[in-house]
Amino acid sequence: MGKAADLSEFDRGQIVMVRRLGTIITETARLVGCLQSAVVSIHAKWINDGDTSSRRQGVGRPRVIKGEGGRRLSRLVKQNRRQIVAQLTAQYNASPSESVSEHTVQRTLLDVGLCSRRPTRVPLLTKCLRQLRLQWAREHRDFTMDEWKRIA
Repeated sequence: MGKAADLSEFDRGQIVMVRRLGTIITETARLVGCLQSAVVSIHAKWINDGDTSSRRQGVGRPRVIKGEGGRRLSRLVKQNRRQIVAQLTAQYNASPSESVSEHTVQRTLLDVGLCSRRPTRVPLLTKCLRQLRLQWAREHRDFTMDEWKRIA
């Protein structure tokens, strides 16, 4: 049994039609499979507004950076990938759009799929080590799978 906002448009239309035919609230709720309070609120909305659509579209505060803003932010990142969030925020706020915080920029970047990574620190190969690797590779270039299995 769903709430009034969880009912489909078809179920809402059924409630209105069954109530207009004179069926009582309890019977209507049983036929549609919803709560009696949902039947009352949908029918009252139909009588007052002539509409049964749900106004509940989303929860929470609306996003400050929407579709085009996210694309603009990703373009800024791709121009210089080494910028920090503070620099990106300053660049984004330099345009005549709404001012946003660093936290908003960071969250938008994560939503777009851009996240920071630090490269793994590895020691550089010396000239001697490169020559040894090359020598090993040349010695083993003609190995068959059986020989590799024997070594492993």
